[in-house]
Amino acid sequence: MHSMTGFGRGTHATENVVVRVEASSVNRKQGEVIFYMPRDLAELEPRLRKHVLGRIARGRINVNVKLEHPSGSNGGVKVDLDKARALEAAFSKLSERLSCPLTPESTDYLRAPDVFLFEEDYQVDQIWQALEPALNEALEALVAMRADEGTDLKAELIRILAQLDEFANQIENHAPSVITAHRDNLFRRLRDAELELDLGDERVLKEIALFADRCDITEEITRLRSHFRKFDSYFGNAGPVGRSMDFLCQEINREFNTIGSKANDATLAQIVVTAKTDLEKIREQVQNIE
Repeated sequence: MHSMTGFGRGTHATENVVVRVEASSVNRKQGEVIFYMPRDLAELEPRLRKHVLGRIARGRINVNVKLEHPSGSNGGVKVDLDKARALEAAFSKLSERLSCPLTPESTDYLRAPDVFLFEEDYQVDQIWQALEPALNEALEALVAMRADEGTDLKAELIRILAQLDEFANQIENHAPSVITAHRDNLFRRLRDAELELDLGDERVLKEIALFADRCDITEEITRLRSHFRKFDSYFGNAGPVGRSMDFLCQEINREFNTIGSKANDATLAQIVVTAKTDLEKIREQVQNIE
């Protein structure tokens, strides 16, 4: 079981270039990869995205790629003279219209897009030879961190799940007393009203039977136990389980809600409220599980 939060860094060098890769991830419902790298490497994005999603199924993964040239292998700077002349002509025309002398300064040429082009002396295939191992190193570290955090999340989920199971036991043990208490209250109210009604009367027994049927939570307890077992089985699953756990949390919450609505008892209602509070803790943790 893995968390969706982590960080990894990798570096690899060849004769032509040094590639440094940093990969970080946060929780997301789907797998999403965002790249920050030189525009000249845009054609590598599909290959890189497939490579990353082959290792990580869920989460937003930010991949930052930086290139450094070995000493003596830097590219040069190319000047687009046509664009520079066009910029100068635009200033001249503006001067005529405004009747005010305007001349471009050096900063104007630098701000203008693509007047100065920094040429790189590498090929994309050469970059990939250094980028792939650097990316693999970063992903290894990222996955390892996600696994470590997943181990911590697993321990916390097991602890809370055990508490929920204990709440289910308390509910099951207390449930029979709810019917007994209702019967005793019914008999007491009949006596207080001084109604001469046989306590063995069919109408009294029918009232108690209907109440017992409405308050029966056997099915809900059985489904809760089934959900707990299914939840526990996910802890040993090596693949993504976050969505399945999130769905189970919804089902567990539904069972506790049903028990609370059927209970008609202050003690059971208090147990249900406490159980749902702990269940919310599980739901918060599950949002960060791959």
